[in-house]
Amino acid sequence: MITGCCTDGKIMVRRCLVTFKPFRIFVVGIGFFSLCFLMTSLGGQFSAKRLGDSPFTIRTEVLGGVESRGVLRKISDMLEVIMKRMDSLSKLDNTSTSEARRLDELSSAINRFQPAGLVEKIQAIAQNVSNMAIRVEQILQNSVMQGRAVRDGTSSQCEVPRDPRFPECPGKVDWMRARWTSDPCYAFYGVDGSDCSFLIYLSEVEWFCPPLAWRNHSSPPTQHTYQPKPTRRHAAFRTDLSVLLDQVGTGKESLSFMKRRIRRLTQQWATAANRLDAKLEQRWRDQKKILVHVGFLTEESGDVFSPKVLKGGPLGEMVQWADILTALHVLGHNLKISMSVKELQGFLGVPPGRGSCPLTGPLPFDLIYTDYHGLQQMKQNMGLSLRRHKCHIRVIDTFGTEPAYNHEEYATLHGYRTNWGYWNLNARQYMTMFPHTPDNSFMGFVSEELNETEKRSIQQNKVNNMAVVYGKEASMWKLQQGKEGFLQILHKYMEVHGTVYYETQRPPEVPAFVKNHGLLPQHELQQLLRKAKLFIGFGFPYEGPAPLEAIANGCIFLQPKFHPPHSSLNHEFFRGKPTSREVFSQHPYAEQYIGRPHVMTVDYNNSLEFDSVIREIMRTEVQPYLPYEYTCEGMLERVHAYIQHQDFCATEPPFIPANLSRQGSAGGSRLTGPLFVPLPNTTALGWASNMTAPAAWPPLSSLRLLVSQEGQSCVEACQSAGFICEPAHFRFINNKEALHGLEVQCEVVDSEMNHILPAFSVVRRECGLQREPLLFSCAGHSAKYRRLCPCRDFRRGQAALCRDCL
Repeated sequence: MITGCCTDGKIMVRRCLVTFKPFRIFVVGIGFFSLCFLMTSLGGQFSAKRLGDSPFTIRTEVLGGVESRGVLRKISDMLEVIMKRMDSLSKLDNTSTSEARRLDELSSAINRFQPAGLVEKIQAIAQNVSNMAIRVEQILQNSVMQGRAVRDGTSSQCEVPRDPRFPECPGKVDWMRARWTSDPCYAFYGVDGSDCSFLIYLSEVEWFCPPLAWRNHSSPPTQHTYQPKPTRRHAAFRTDLSVLLDQVGTGKESLSFMKRRIRRLTQQWATAANRLDAKLEQRWRDQKKILVHVGFLTEESGDVFSPKVLKGGPLGEMVQWADILTALHVLGHNLKISMSVKELQGFLGVPPGRGSCPLTGPLPFDLIYTDYHGLQQMKQNMGLSLRRHKCHIRVIDTFGTEPAYNHEEYATLHGYRTNWGYWNLNARQYMTMFPHTPDNSFMGFVSEELNETEKRSIQQNKVNNMAVVYGKEASMWKLQQGKEGFLQILHKYMEVHGTVYYETQRPPEVPAFVKNHGLLPQHELQQLLRKAKLFIGFGFPYEGPAPLEAIANGCIFLQPKFHPPHSSLNHEFFRGKPTSREVFSQHPYAEQYIGRPHVMTVDYNNSLEFDSVIREIMRTEVQPYLPYEYTCEGMLERVHAYIQHQDFCATEPPFIPANLSRQGSAGGSRLTGPLFVPLPNTTALGWASNMTAPAAWPPLSSLRLLVSQEGQSCVEACQSAGFICEPAHFRFINNKEALHGLEVQCEVVDSEMNHILPAFSVVRRECGLQREPLLFSCAGHSAKYRRLCPCRDFRRGQAALCRDCL
């Protein structure tokens, strides 16, 4: 079709006019006919890439000075010809009615043979060519300027500098010489193959070379561009979720699921917002510009979740993302939502091309919430600017990332490198579904909260001998995995119900005595749980939201004990995940933070123990229970505190205890007296009240300094004393003063990169301090060392926050 239209002659021009009727009167820039001319007369100098790419994904095969000037001359001449032809052709519209009707009939007939969307495709290609022509002109202008520089004897100003402050500059110039055409974004920023253009780019767009003295530096390089302080806006609580529902979008079952969940919990979010607003006494809260990029639901990541929504697939991630979106909206922040790479590029202002060039303007967002898939997509589209802006990122990470896996160099050298992790973030930028390790921030999700009337109704209608099995996929029921024994015992005492997905017939893996309801909508599942006495797990999936929902509806959750514990060392599911955490049961949070009588953990392989616990469950009466941190108010409280207080972009000055002074003493006086003092009724040390406390969040008033046992992590040491390990406090105890306060005897004090430091060896009387702040780790442990552990207190029902953190 394109070739035919590009044939010279009145007849073929007339055919082009009829076939592409929208172009008859429409000439803006370079239209369809000039596109035809270019594609034939320029010998394929421009080759179009796939549709959907940005304009500069058209690559230029030949962009030499003389040839490029010829290209522009041909374009200019052809535009004049096009205007004359279009003036005459447009008169066809004023011919007789019969002629116009014949033209329309011919157009309609030919349109039937056109591929769908052909006109739009040709328009896109034409626009791409038009944009490239503009770039050619810019490149030619740069070439003229460089020619003048050579004539003026200033070409020496583009010699590659050897500046010790910019050691990478020569290597980067060599790379640009060889690869500058690999991404059209370089041409977008004025790179044309000359050393001058390389140096301008590497000093003003990137930052590997020194600024050129002869350049106009009225505007400093982009990475240091001064930006006026934005106007502060107050974040007012919102209870209307209609705007959010529109933002989530449509077209995928995963999005429909999330929207149904948001609608179902609307009233609970509104009530929680009013409660938290009263608790905060309407204090000022900064409104943040927030981008939420849900990477795992993008087509580019494969979006394996959406097709499984109606087939019993995992919904935990979608539950959490729906609640995160709602919490951010209800808290009153300025929210943008991205579900595709194209949307991500548009929101960030990514330069056209393949993502090799950095963003040159300021990041248009204060915070970006994404996941590991989204983080990888951001790396591919932000170039080096990701390094500069990554302090704004929060990664929603279901199972957590420990510092040893997060530090790229350390992970590579010490065997902690996996397919995930190694992003060199502050470990608190990873936000988990459950409080696995305090090294990460606990984001969580919400479960529906019952009112008193609903609780009484549940108590009255509970069926004492009814059990529901946790497992929507038939593969979880496979009897060869050793489930026959305990299922038969359970069936002896209780009526067993399942919610297993099936298409045409009962899944063969499900025993005949199980009453299978098929996959239930959320509200029907809730009704089933409100009748059941027992919710029983098979050991998988790990740490999902369903057990909390069952407990909130008055069920007892029964789960298997793992011996040995599951981890990346012995279980395929955890292999490759950036954590060394050992999982002792299917749902460690339920076991540790809720426990009996709501949660019972037993060895399923011990038939006597299993039989005994089933009989105990039938005798036990429990009330519906939901931990505060999984209510709407609890999540709002937690997310509010993170947004207002966590700042990973601010540079933390080194903590030097010798510079501290006593409160009330003359400024500048040196530290006298202990920095840490014993606290009553505990073996922990606290911050000395007569010492000025540096500004910190959590505040230093929450600090409790402890020593672990050999082989014990700080997570375990703090928990055993009734506290929570607080990684933000590590920098305040990573010093000799903390060792002295704990009366540790050190013959040698070294500083190195190791995720168990600060720590000491009793046998060797050796003490070690941490040299790399990114490796401060609550999770690390060693059989040879006792660790210095910064613990803190916490709010009742809210492990993520200290008592004074709100």
